Amino acid sequence: MGELSKKKCKPCEGNILPFSKKQAEEYLKQIPDWKLLDNKIYREFKFKNFRENMVFVNKVAEIAEQEKHHPDLQISYDKLKITLTTHAIKGLSENDFILATKINML
Repeated sequence: MGELSKKKCKPCEGNILPFSKKQAEEYLKQIPDWKLLDNKIYREFKFKNFRENMVFVNKVAEIAEQEKHHPDLQISYDKLKITLTTHAIKGLSENDFILATKINML
């Protein structure tokens, strides 16, 4: 998972510029299965059942709390869509890719 897995998310209060599309595309190469859309990255997961989905969601929540960077989660019975963006800058930052990398490690 490379360098991103060793990094920690940094607090963002809107004092940085969001990634350009080119920057986001470069970082996207480091996080398999994630897609870029409208200044956000997302990934969809499929599970056997609701319980398996919720176990995974709770693991994602733990990582998000540790990193103090929180994804948007869209949960249905056996599907989960995770969307990441840095709301304070209305776009992507390194934090989004750090968290995506750590979610991929699950």
